[in-house]
Amino acid sequence: MGVLPVLMYHNVLSNDTELKSFSIHERKLETQFQYLIKHNYVTLHFSELDKLKKIPQKSVIITFDDITINQLEYAAPLLEKYNLKATFFIPFYYIGKSDEWNGMDNPEPIMSLEQIKSLSSNIELGYHSYKHRHFSNLSKIEIENDFEESIRVIDQENLKVFPVIAYPFGNFPRKEPHKSVFFEIMQSFGIKYGLRIGNRINKFPFSSSFEINRIDIKGTENSFQFKWKLKFGKLF
Repeated sequence: MGVLPVLMYHNVLSNDTELKSFSIHERKLETQFQYLIKHNYVTLHFSELDKLKKIPQKSVIITFDDITINQLEYAAPLLEKYNLKATFFIPFYYIGKSDEWNGMDNPEPIMSLEQIKSLSSNIELGYHSYKHRHFSNLSKIEIENDFEESIRVIDQENLKVFPVIAYPFGNFPRKEPHKSVFFEIMQSFGIKYGLRIGNRINKFPFSSSFEINRIDIKGTENSFQFKWKLKFGKLF
């Protein structure tokens, strides 16, 4: 059994004065990528996991939520520069719009279809729901409609999206019977993996493929904290 940290990023910015929650400076992101390379980490796509009974030592998955344009400007070139793989999660309703669900004064613009299609092959695409709502607040029919709308966009625009979903806000129904119903809905739509937050290191193979933990990487944290999270998940 191997261990598999899944790193979670959001906005990547170049100006210290613009840094806010869920953002990291491009220089700090590059330093973190350099650390992964220097210490022989192997980046994986979720689509590779199906074929693996064992994962390489020091495996890691890099994820970015929301497909904001700043990820195209700063994260994508760094991933290509260091030949690292990552998964970008799409909130399909907001393609070409902005991350207005965050309620910020200056919402971040989200990539257009053309920009999404321009991403290089080291970036895998995944689901981030249709309207970026809390799944635990939705009815069974609303959840089914959300997946149907996401799939409609994927088919209509001929997007190559792997069936892995990062739950918006890390939120999904936790109590039974709602949890089992939610997982059954995802299975019916062909979803293979579901990502929460949790800030824990996963064991692979996963004990529950719809409750994969991610580690929230914050731009305000220093290099020691990044290294600690990469190894242990939570800070002290």
